[in-house]
Amino acid sequence: MRVVTQLQTTIQQVLDDLGLPFSGEIHLEHPADMNHGDYATNVALILGGEMKKNPRDLAEQIANQIKTNLATDKSFIFKIEIAGAGFINFTLSDAFLVSEMSSIIKNKAIDPQQKNKGKKAVVEYSSPNIAKPFTIGHLRSTIIGDAIANLLEATGYEVYKDNHLGDWGTQFGKQIYALKNLGAGSLEKNIEIISASSNPVKELVKLYVEFHDQAENKPELEDAAREWFKKLEDGDKEARELWQKCIAWSWQEFEGIYEKLNIKFTENEGRGYGESYFEDKMDEVIEELESQGGKHGVIEYQEGEQGAKLVHFTEKSKLPPMMIVKSDGATLYVTRDLATDKWRLKEKYGQDTLIINEVGAEQSLHFKQLFVIEKALGWVRDGQRVHVGHGLYRFKDGKMSTRKGNVIWLEEVLEEAEKRVLKLTNDQRQMDAGSIQKIAFGALKWSDLKRNARLDVTFDWDAIMTMRGNSGPYLQYTFVRCNSILEKAKNLSSAKPFDILNLSLMEGKSQITPSERDLLRNLYTYFEVVEKAALEYAPHHLTTYLFNLAQSFNKFYGVSQVIGSEPEILQLRLGLVRATAQILKKGLGVLGIEVVEKM
Repeated sequence: MRVVTQLQTTIQQVLDDLGLPFSGEIHLEHPADMNHGDYATNVALILGGEMKKNPRDLAEQIANQIKTNLATDKSFIFKIEIAGAGFINFTLSDAFLVSEMSSIIKNKAIDPQQKNKGKKAVVEYSSPNIAKPFTIGHLRSTIIGDAIANLLEATGYEVYKDNHLGDWGTQFGKQIYALKNLGAGSLEKNIEIISASSNPVKELVKLYVEFHDQAENKPELEDAAREWFKKLEDGDKEARELWQKCIAWSWQEFEGIYEKLNIKFTENEGRGYGESYFEDKMDEVIEELESQGGKHGVIEYQEGEQGAKLVHFTEKSKLPPMMIVKSDGATLYVTRDLATDKWRLKEKYGQDTLIINEVGAEQSLHFKQLFVIEKALGWVRDGQRVHVGHGLYRFKDGKMSTRKGNVIWLEEVLEEAEKRVLKLTNDQRQMDAGSIQKIAFGALKWSDLKRNARLDVTFDWDAIMTMRGNSGPYLQYTFVRCNSILEKAKNLSSAKPFDILNLSLMEGKSQITPSERDLLRNLYTYFEVVEKAALEYAPHHLTTYLFNLAQSFNKFYGVSQVIGSEPEILQLRLGLVRATAQILKKGLGVLGIEVVEKM
């Protein structure tokens, strides 16, 4: 981003010197065709439209003055050209690109760490429901949310990683009723069976599915479930004890999965603040809605039919009413969400904290309503509350449903992924259990993160577990190849450490090949991509970049001899290998994917 800032400053200065009125932001983009340069600006086109002048003539005038201003900085810009109707294209010099590679190797490259320094962000993700299965559907929120949190950290945010567990709500009334009346027929027998199980959540799910099967013909079961949840909210001793058992049984599974996926939450001793944490914080939210809801002209808090309490929105928002309290006095998911955000902003992290929810796209309406309420109450400003909505993992014949029991358990997916890794390796004897897990889970994460999060995904093992194309194993293998080259170079007396820019390149005495330049350009843009991905909460920008980098490296390696090349060329090429390895490891790490030493 240093070059972007420098070019923007230079262009603005030239416009001022030439008396060309331009008060907007000067945009610089990478041309689609790299033969047209490294950066392009359309500032002359904008000025031409505003001033009723030929934009190409303006571009020529601006470019000539920039060349004059940059005449003493030959290591920065190599060429400035006019393209099309008036685009100004800039090509970076080889010497500058090599110097940037050198900075990467010495860990001195310009990093976006400072951009958001001092800012705070809460990223809420994963958030499985207690007593329900941790399915492959939860994988999306878990890995996308973790990648977004890491991207924000990479740009300087102080990030709080929160797991907002679904440990409160009507489903616990259903679970308690099922424990007492269904399954083995008695509470004692059901507890005995679940406690002895190696996977207690599966036993809880059986009861949950049985409840819904029976409720189809016995609607009175739904009323009984609501009564049990109301008892839970009111502090009934038996309800609380059974609820705590469900939580303990569920964490037996959750902890194992998070450990395998290398997912670590920062809040509440690593478990996150579940919905139940805010049980005693909902009354003050309801009171604020009652006293303040009608004062903003955006929302109005009313009592509906049979005593339920709702928030109504203005017609302009085109949002349907949102229930806050049920007719029996029980709270809802939104009540707890409001209490959670008020606590985060007013008590825990601070009023200016960015809050991001990584939750399925099917919850979009819920979050639109939530954000309007929070803004109307003066809690947040525009852009401070963000919903990153992901699409669904699907069966080929439809989507998953816990109620119907047709789910893909994540634990089974992780086990299958490890089995399939062994089919990819040339020599299984070199693969330790840790490396197998890194490749298996890296493949699953990459397969998800390489897509725009909002798209639905049909699960496909063949696409996930491949060494070719846009896959996790391909990226990890490219890193292994880099390390193998560097290991061989250790014994070469001519392989000196790449310490500083090669002066012969600055003086134009050594010609960089097209594949070397392509790799240099890819390496240089890493930090720009991280910043863009963080700004847009879009990890797929980083996966696209890393895949292109790996392809660029493998193309370079396919046409360029590294070991055995002339000393001066060897120094540059080993620098390219080392910088590629560092960026691959760094970028994959941001995505939550670990590298391996052998494959």
